[in-house]
Amino acid sequence: MSEIEQSIKKKIEAVGTPLKDWNIKINRGILTGLNEAFIISKEKRDELIKANPKSAEIIRPILRGRDIKKNSYEFANIYVITAYKGINKIIKKEYPAIYLHLKKYEKKLRQRGQVEGKPGKPGSNQHHWTELDNNVSLEKLDDFSKPKLIYPNMTKYLPFYFDEEQYLTNQKAFIVTGESIGTLTAFCNSKLFKFVYLDNFPELQGGTRELSKVFFEKLFVKKASISDELEYLKLIKEIQKCKLLNKETTFLERKLNEKIFDFYKLTYDEILAINQVID
Repeated sequence: MSEIEQSIKKKIEAVGTPLKDWNIKINRGILTGLNEAFIISKEKRDELIKANPKSAEIIRPILRGRDIKKNSYEFANIYVITAYKGINKIIKKEYPAIYLHLKKYEKKLRQRGQVEGKPGKPGSNQHHWTELDNNVSLEKLDDFSKPKLIYPNMTKYLPFYFDEEQYLTNQKAFIVTGESIGTLTAFCNSKLFKFVYLDNFPELQGGTRELSKVFFEKLFVKKASISDELEYLKLIKEIQKCKLLNKETTFLERKLNEKIFDFYKLTYDEILAINQVID
């Protein structure tokens, strides 16, 4: 690293706290075990709800890693059946339309490399064939309903999205819930973040970066006051609204970057160095 790069990184680490020490949770998205059974189109969703309106309770929109953009997303009109751990006891009675849908895939669902049996028994599985693959609990599903930061696990562009629409994500993305999510989103989408931390993430083929939890939680980020957090959230939501309406966001994104620069008390020369490298 150049002298000015080292100076900026030291400045961040001097006032920052490693994310592993924040009051946050970093989790990977949903692993179904058989996407063709649990990931459905809008048409199939509508069909299941028409057959049994109660189906709507456990069908939710899902974003994939590829759908995440900087302060935005592209919804592919796909949904996930949130067959949580233990639902096998009620699914046939409470959600008959969904049960019949999954029944079509029973053979494949039973062949997911798992064998039903008692929890803890060697060679046995802790989830029923009607349930999602990685023992998704109601508690974990509840995390997806909270304000959260979403980012792909592998990406060229390091996009981060603040979500309040209760989207689920697949296993190709991570979600972060907990304290100061607005501040964290603003920092991760900033020029400063890319300038200092790009090389903290391993580079894979084609310039793709791996943003796994083991690398992400080691980053130093300065915690914000409640008033700062609210300001960040206000700007982020303005940017997201403009993107949704296909409006220009350059001014707002510049404003957010300037706030980040000020937040870390960067000098004129440091800001100039960052702007010369990061578009």
